[in-house]
Amino acid sequence: MSLGSVPLGSLGGVVVRRRLAGDGLLLETGPFVTRIRSRIASVAEGLASVYRDYLVHEPGAFHDFDCELRAPRTLRRLYHPQVLFLSDRRSVFKPLAYHQAYPMLEWGMNWCIASLVQHRLVLHAAALERGGRAVLLPAPPGSGKSTLCAALAHNGWRLLTDESALLDLETGMVSGPARPVSLKNASIDVIRGFCPEARLNPPVHDTLKGTVSHMSPPRTSVERAGETAEPAWVIFPQYRQGAQARLTERSPGESLTGLIDNAFNYAALGARAFHGLGGLSDRVRSFDFVYGDLDEAMDVFQRLADGR
Repeated sequence: MSLGSVPLGSLGGVVVRRRLAGDGLLLETGPFVTRIRSRIASVAEGLASVYRDYLVHEPGAFHDFDCELRAPRTLRRLYHPQVLFLSDRRSVFKPLAYHQAYPMLEWGMNWCIASLVQHRLVLHAAALERGGRAVLLPAPPGSGKSTLCAALAHNGWRLLTDESALLDLETGMVSGPARPVSLKNASIDVIRGFCPEARLNPPVHDTLKGTVSHMSPPRTSVERAGETAEPAWVIFPQYRQGAQARLTERSPGESLTGLIDNAFNYAALGARAFHGLGGLSDRVRSFDFVYGDLDEAMDVFQRLADGR
């Protein structure tokens, strides 16, 4: 814990709302500090629900990203309330319905990492660590990545990230912000049943992604957020209802292609990104993974970690 930083849960609701409405709440998530400003009640409630173990810095401290959520300053707000997400005072998304303010904050924080980070290669992938070795789960939306990630985080794996894996192109190590896991639609009840100890915030309905809820990582993952791990596996998951869990090995070339397809800032980093991902593909074992049952999936990952 750095000087002047305390867990968000120790501040109390009044202080959290005051900071959000004033100079901003400085929230630490792994290697990043985000200044968040908003007078919207659901933003304060959402943060208090799933970020209570995360550190908050004193006002005026350094921050990497500047985020604000507020209503548009138009007459439309009087009869059709909406919310805007601003990064460095610039609106980057179309307005959403006012009740979607908290999910919009999470999506906006994802956007900041994907769009503004240039000192790391940012992969659209979950990442988890066990015994110093990391597994990367690159996948497009709808693949079952987040459901698998949430289950692994409560079954012996340390969460690095659900959304934005950070690859150091100099060392080859991977890290992440260890932010809450985004669950959608049927996955919400699946994880509630599979991980009864998991802490989820109240679901928000009728978003562009359907019903959305966020799961706070286990405290150990939060406390160790930002710690690096050495990639050992790259696994491309795909949920298929009723399918038996199975791994199918990929060649390094096939793995490289899949990683490039899931890299946010690959074009910006150019040759460095190509050589970094090429080296990663050569060092790890890569698989396609189809699953239809989380118990079977956990057994596969247990055997993988055990070298079986």
